[in-house]
Amino acid sequence: MEGPIPIFAPERTPTMKNFVAELTWRGMIHDVMPETEAHLMESMRAAYVGIDPTADSLHIGHLVGVMMLKHFQLCGHKPVALVGGATGMIGDPSGKSAERNLLDEPTLRHNQEAIKGQLARFLDFQSDRPNAAVLVNNYDWMHSFTFLDFIRDVGKHITVNYMMAKDSVKKRLSADAKEGMSFTEFTYQLVQGYDFLHLYRTLNCTLQMGGSDQWGNITTGTELIRRIGGGKGYAMTCPLITKADGTKFGKTEGGNIWLDAHRTSPYAFYQYWLNTSDEDAAKYIKIFTLLDQPTIEGLIQAHQAAPHERALQTKLAEEVTVLVHGRQALERAQQASAILFGQATAEMVRSLDERSLLDAFEGVPKAEVSRDVLVGGLGIIDALAGQTGFLPSNGAARRELQQNAISVNKEKVAEDRLITSEDLIADRYVLLQKGKKNYYLLVVV
Repeated sequence: MEGPIPIFAPERTPTMKNFVAELTWRGMIHDVMPETEAHLMESMRAAYVGIDPTADSLHIGHLVGVMMLKHFQLCGHKPVALVGGATGMIGDPSGKSAERNLLDEPTLRHNQEAIKGQLARFLDFQSDRPNAAVLVNNYDWMHSFTFLDFIRDVGKHITVNYMMAKDSVKKRLSADAKEGMSFTEFTYQLVQGYDFLHLYRTLNCTLQMGGSDQWGNITTGTELIRRIGGGKGYAMTCPLITKADGTKFGKTEGGNIWLDAHRTSPYAFYQYWLNTSDEDAAKYIKIFTLLDQPTIEGLIQAHQAAPHERALQTKLAEEVTVLVHGRQALERAQQASAILFGQATAEMVRSLDERSLLDAFEGVPKAEVSRDVLVGGLGIIDALAGQTGFLPSNGAARRELQQNAISVNKEKVAEDRLITSEDLIADRYVLLQKGKKNYYLLVVV
């Protein structure tokens, strides 16, 4: 077997910082193998995190691992993102009660490219620096590995007793488990362990990181490096993220909170973080932002002094939304929030994109009118009652108008107001409002 082939000179750079110390104060370390900190402080190292490619977008459950890689690069080391094309065809038993659906190669390749685009918002893949990030897919080295080669060159080095002792295997084989465990899933830890060995040999990668449920799989990799590679690998895991109220992190009634703006809009993404509890916000702001320790401690103290202002949640939502979607998307999300909760101008309303508008006013009554009726102008009474039924009658519409209770796109209007194409938001919508909280959407078709 070939030995390690470094892709960079193992030297200490002036920009290197203590990675373990950085993650420790952020509450991002669950387990770490002895001597890992010293190993990382000696010289620039490479470390990897495995990412499940079962969708063409990451969700916020992946963000902890991505942030570990981000901090690793900021501390002067080389991050490696491994897309599990081969392991995605198998299914990881860790923390799961059933075997996952398997994917074909074209789907996995599509997902890989989409995921790389999202990772590029966090990691520097493009520069010529020695610690530029690398994206790899374990399908590339596993697809030509025959079963006989694998059991001869890898399987013989790890005993069944060793594999059975892993918590992930024990849980699936326990008396309480509803289903058994297939041989395919049982071999998962060997395949993941071989990934670590392969990256150790080809990229001089000496550290694998992941969630705390991955400890058993990661240490199988360090064992293969010791037994086959004749070297030493290191392991580090982060805590599995939970919510203080016991509900699952990263989930809403609509499902996962995705990083893809088409799956979860920037507005909905922003709102998810804005609505976190005080306890969760104090934890999440350390994990999911790049703010330094003094800044975060100051924010927590300010929040404790005036929790009703929700400064911690606001800053958390701003920072994570900018990281994932960019500054412009944050501003649109903030505008949509301001419109929904009352602090908005007509200019802000008209600048909204369609997705932000619809997300902000999800569930609001809608009525359609023909674009032709806007040519000569649609009377406000018809818009409120005659053509839409928002209000029960023309008389009710007149009473509300006389009481100055009706707004069009956040501007108070009188009975003689005409709605024209100039009022359209995203060339299609008009926002009508009665009082402070009753909204209606006019949709032009």
